[in-house]
Amino acid sequence: MNRRNGVWNSALLLAVTMAVAGTAAAQNVARPPDITGNWRLDNGEDPGQPPLADYLGIPFNEAGRFRADTTPESIWDTPENQCRPHSLPHQWRGVGGARILAEQDPLTRQVRAYHLQYMRSLDRPIFMDGRPHPPAWAPHTWNGFSTGEWQGQTLKVVTTHVKDGYLKRGGPQTSDMYSFTEYITRHDDILTVVQVVDDPVYLEEPYVLSITSTYDPTGGGPTMETCSGSASGQNGGNDRHRVPTFLPGQNTAIGEFITRENWIPLEPTRGTLKSTYPEYRTAVLNGKVDAAKVDALSVPVSKSVTDIAARVAAQSPKDGQVHVLPVQGNIFMLVADGVNITASVGPDGTAIVNTGAANMSDKVLAALDQIASSAVNPAGPNNCAGPFCPQAWGWSSPYINAVISSPPPLRGVRYVFNTSAAPEHVGGNEKLAAAGNVTRGGGTGFGGAIEGLGSRASVVSHVNVLDRLSNAEPALSEEALPSDTFTGDLYKLSEYVNGEAVILYDAPNAITDGDSIVFFRHSEVIAAGDLFSTISYPVIRVDEGGTIDGVIAGLNRILDLAVAEYRSQGGTWVVPGRGRLSDTADVAAYRNMLSVIRDRIQDMVKKGRTLEQVKAARPTLDYDGRYATAAAGDWTADRFIEAVYRNLKGKK
Repeated sequence: MNRRNGVWNSALLLAVTMAVAGTAAAQNVARPPDITGNWRLDNGEDPGQPPLADYLGIPFNEAGRFRADTTPESIWDTPENQCRPHSLPHQWRGVGGARILAEQDPLTRQVRAYHLQYMRSLDRPIFMDGRPHPPAWAPHTWNGFSTGEWQGQTLKVVTTHVKDGYLKRGGPQTSDMYSFTEYITRHDDILTVVQVVDDPVYLEEPYVLSITSTYDPTGGGPTMETCSGSASGQNGGNDRHRVPTFLPGQNTAIGEFITRENWIPLEPTRGTLKSTYPEYRTAVLNGKVDAAKVDALSVPVSKSVTDIAARVAAQSPKDGQVHVLPVQGNIFMLVADGVNITASVGPDGTAIVNTGAANMSDKVLAALDQIASSAVNPAGPNNCAGPFCPQAWGWSSPYINAVISSPPPLRGVRYVFNTSAAPEHVGGNEKLAAAGNVTRGGGTGFGGAIEGLGSRASVVSHVNVLDRLSNAEPALSEEALPSDTFTGDLYKLSEYVNGEAVILYDAPNAITDGDSIVFFRHSEVIAAGDLFSTISYPVIRVDEGGTIDGVIAGLNRILDLAVAEYRSQGGTWVVPGRGRLSDTADVAAYRNMLSVIRDRIQDMVKKGRTLEQVKAARPTLDYDGRYATAAAGDWTADRFIEAVYRNLKGKK
């Protein structure tokens, strides 16, 4: 198996690279090498486009192999994926080579950041100024967030906050939780990059690969591949929401390339741990693999250092605190003890989507007050003087300084939007709605026919949320219930709030029969409620009208409303009910996952399989390591499968 022994060589190369780095450090090398310039790809230890279902050299676990086998290449033609860049592990190996630019401090001339460019990619900065990585609830991007540190003559780069993608073209996937480390070394005109992909969701051990490039000063560097993606799925006809997939056991590409390249048995091409080690050759005789010898092999397995469960949980910390993340425009995301609250803060007051648990209300209010004080009415000095002072008071005096340093009181909460009746989303209704300072009429109105609303915030929801909360046990106070409801497919506020339209869209029969999403139209932010989570499968309440088809339809509505800024990234931001701030690509990945699982279970339902048989078939195997961790609480994979099965079994 001499054609692709890159992984074995890479492990040796990594050891040599680190030894060189250590030697250089011991010699106190004062200046690291200049890695800037254009670099021509010479050897990526990977045939840039390997045959479909060829996983040779990849230490897959069972979940990784299952995910690869069921992911067709046509999934990249869905509208949300058409313009996505190459995945981070593949960028160095892609067509066109690489360009490295240095951003220098104008005073010290020290490199503040390297900027890497590839053909099908966005600009990728590697920060060298010692800045920390963002919090776990910050967005993930195609390139992630990279920091670098010179270790002797080798630049060590650590990257976090990466979106899900592919390890190699042709099927192998990565999760969005992996650790990515690079060691970049220049020897004369040769640049060597050693990659370590540590993704225990899909790999039994870290995947190590090396790339060799040559300095190419006249090559011009990588060109930019433009993209004009279609709004409809190219492989789905008129159905822009179609998610192509191979049902288990139906990928006809498995083993297909061996009929043309019969120099290797099928077994190692399936991506097994032991087949990545030289010892595996002793189990191959005359083109046949001796399974007994493979079982008896002992190889020095590398262990992962990535704790996926901890990383997932960190996206939605249940620490009794409120964490604030600016989103876009005047919108902020508050992570309140593991539950997300979306807040529009401005001169009209504050509009919030969901209120968190009751025991978090005081901390949520304190966080909102702090945001409003900084963003709306900040105290500041008097910057004008004389009779032509452009301030509202028209004259400069010591009194003016006092006014400017003592801004008017904040208006407080004006609107509360409940996306569902879940206790963790409505628990703070009573206290937060009472924190309003917006005049809505006092005493009684219409000659005493109705009671005045005073300064309480309006609480808006779908009518089914009001019905469910009105019958809750124990009973809720009148002040905790929605004051305004809607029954149609959408509800538009009759006026702008903080300079923009706010629209609630019904998501019928999704998590329950009363879910909605909230769209802040000018800021381009959507609060998705529990339709979308980055830490668990959707918690479908079948007994409350929830369905898997409704959840998928709700996610498709979000994708229809949202627009990516560039290269399937950014643009419209989506705040999940739990987890990190996301964009259309993240929502699409979640939708794709649910659609694939739905199709698998639907196929088994059509074949008459029982619930126990469906569970035994493990239709969620390739996603359990990501969405069925301890962060999901008691919503296990089996409970999710049961909810989907009940939905599909009951469909006519």
